[in-house]
Amino acid sequence: MHYFLAGQYMQVEYFFDCSSPWTYLAYTRIESICDQYSAELVWKPILVGGVFNTVNASVYEQRANPVPVKSDYYQKDLRDWANYQGIVIGSPPVFPVNSVKAMRGCFVAQEKGLISDYVGHVFYSYWTELSDISNDEVLENILEKTGLDRTEFFQKITEQAYKDKLRANTEELIRRGGFGSPTMFVNESDMYFGNDRLVLLEATLSKGAD
Repeated sequence: MHYFLAGQYMQVEYFFDCSSPWTYLAYTRIESICDQYSAELVWKPILVGGVFNTVNASVYEQRANPVPVKSDYYQKDLRDWANYQGIVIGSPPVFPVNSVKAMRGCFVAQEKGLISDYVGHVFYSYWTELSDISNDEVLENILEKTGLDRTEFFQKITEQAYKDKLRANTEELIRRGGFGSPTMFVNESDMYFGNDRLVLLEATLSKGAD
């Protein structure tokens, strides 16, 4: 399906990894924004650790040697955004988490037309329930809530084709100048990084609606 508004095709690519709380915040709004401006939303699961390792290793230095006043404000900022958007974001005991199985699973959910529900359950499980999404039992609970078949899911996420899909999206984001999650592109070339840039993304889409 193609999306046109005032004669202009509108597309938003959403590169995301569920291990990021800021990406959870963006997830709660990205669909409604795209719907409001009749823009096509393209889900692009990635492995953000692969992005950090390649182009943004400073993230690890910041985690190892945080600036106390900046770290305190970071936590306040995250709480403020969560309160503003009406969701609960806690501090998972396992952080950073190995999200590779959950992110490969996005492609399985996408095939079934359940990508939004699945991603929402992954985010909620990790950031609100504080469960370890690298654990198969936690993933099984997510599959049950989403309506995905356990056997098919766990078989597919071990197949090379699904490993390649995740790697390809991650490499694509790096190639296009991305350095973290969430990253959004409007009509392929106009990049926005971070939950707080959604207001700018929305402003761009609104211009296309004029």
